[in-house]
Amino acid sequence: MPLTSSLALFLPSALALLPPGPRHLERSLPSPSEWPGEDVEFPNLIGWWWCHSGGRRDPQRRRPPLSDGDWTRLSRPGWDWCEVDLPMGGVKALTIDHLAMNDVMLESLRGEGQGLVCDLCSDREVEKRCQTCRANLCHFCCQAHRRQKKTTYHTVVDLKDLKGYSRIGKPILCPVHPAEELRLFCELCDRPVCRDCVVGEHREHPYDFASNVIHKHGDSVRELLRGTQPHVEALEEALAQITEMNSALQKRVEAVAADVRTFSEGYVKAIEEHRDRLLKQLEDIRVQKENSLQLQKAQLEQLLADMRTGVEFTEHLLTSGSDLEILITKGVVVERLTKLNKVEYSAHPGVNDKIRFSPQQRAGRCRGYEVYGTINTKEVDPAKCVLQGEDLHRAREKQTASFTLLCKDAAGESMGRGGDSVHVAVVPKDKKDSPVRTLVQDNKDGTYYVSYTPKEPGIYTVLVCVKEQHVQGSPFTVTVRKRHRSHTGVFHCCTFCSSGGQKTARCACGGTMPGGYLGCGHGHKGHPGRPHWSCCGKFAEKSECTWTGGESAPRSLLRTVAL
Repeated sequence: MPLTSSLALFLPSALALLPPGPRHLERSLPSPSEWPGEDVEFPNLIGWWWCHSGGRRDPQRRRPPLSDGDWTRLSRPGWDWCEVDLPMGGVKALTIDHLAMNDVMLESLRGEGQGLVCDLCSDREVEKRCQTCRANLCHFCCQAHRRQKKTTYHTVVDLKDLKGYSRIGKPILCPVHPAEELRLFCELCDRPVCRDCVVGEHREHPYDFASNVIHKHGDSVRELLRGTQPHVEALEEALAQITEMNSALQKRVEAVAADVRTFSEGYVKAIEEHRDRLLKQLEDIRVQKENSLQLQKAQLEQLLADMRTGVEFTEHLLTSGSDLEILITKGVVVERLTKLNKVEYSAHPGVNDKIRFSPQQRAGRCRGYEVYGTINTKEVDPAKCVLQGEDLHRAREKQTASFTLLCKDAAGESMGRGGDSVHVAVVPKDKKDSPVRTLVQDNKDGTYYVSYTPKEPGIYTVLVCVKEQHVQGSPFTVTVRKRHRSHTGVFHCCTFCSSGGQKTARCACGGTMPGGYLGCGHGHKGHPGRPHWSCCGKFAEKSECTWTGGESAPRSLLRTVAL
């Protein structure tokens, strides 16, 4: 097993030796490539933990626990902390990972035993290892080991010769009886025990040697492993998909970001170009208006000069001239003054300063982008605005009536845009305190659609104002009649044809046929000579029925006849 995995398994057991508490933190160790050059003293940690876990021959010789500074030296950037729940028995109930101990010990011995002490004397550094006793020995204890008759033939190897070994761990000793090795397995308690355990706490419990029961328990673990491995593969595949999706997400984000930047840059250029066009248009309007004002100013100045000359000359003639001189010059003076008085001129500026920017109005497309904002110099003139529509002066109760307001400027030209202040009121003549609710829809092209629904028949007054001024034709009256009545008969040429020759069928036109027919027929008495309604006799197909139910206009029997 790699050292990284071994240490990751080992470390929770080492953390179990920390002062007890509700939770302890477990470190996720870095990969071996991160270790060189770092001051991490794992051997000291391992030796201290091993001593506390019962691995030493001398349980009294223990190193002191790591201080805060020691743990700080183990901390490295990029290591993640995770919480480990303690079992009911507390820290002492944590399971020791002997496999991790073996890997850590093997790694320490391969490093020439630095930081490890002799398992016999616990004083000197380790130089050799007895493979029979599975004990680390110093030079002095190694010699003594060879001199003793019981251990003379034990296999002792140098630490440098252990590089090819995969198992060098110590015998696993019983935590209750430290002098005894765990060789048996209690079936009832489901845990390894020693010889002293089976004659004490586990007396009369079924037990067997660990080598005899390993196959049964190993098979159950393997079966569980086979059920777990598909989950591992599924999780690996899920993680691979997540990684792939994350990569695709990043690429997609970058692509969309590029599209956003391209669109934004193009849109900004389009807006800047549209801005320049608007500013140029504004400058052209200014020049045009200024030129018009200058021309009007020059004309008025010339006319004023001519007027002053004529007035001054005439006043001087009348005050200083003799009677004869006045009579001689009279014709010229009268002609000049008469001509000047006939000159037409405007006392008001020929142009105004009405320039408005409409940011919400569409201005077409620029560089392929829809842009907004227009400059308008037209000013709506309420006196030039007109009202249009078939329902302008008529309406029906409880039916929507409508008309259109067309806004124009002082020159009588359509405004071509919306945004003007339009107010419409529909007031009953006899109930002025109960106006009808109206709806004004701006068509954004200089026209406004006005609709309302009168609730009762009668005479209504309609007021239409633009910029708080009445438009042309406002106010005006509307006659609201009762709700439209539909025809109950048949629109036909004659009763005889539409009824299929029934004698009892009647028609409101009053026509009859000989032979006992009660309805009209072509060329017979009373036939109107054109299509009409059988219920009321009206000639217009799209009209209101006027039948009242009296005998003067008998109700048609054809309303239920299928033609």
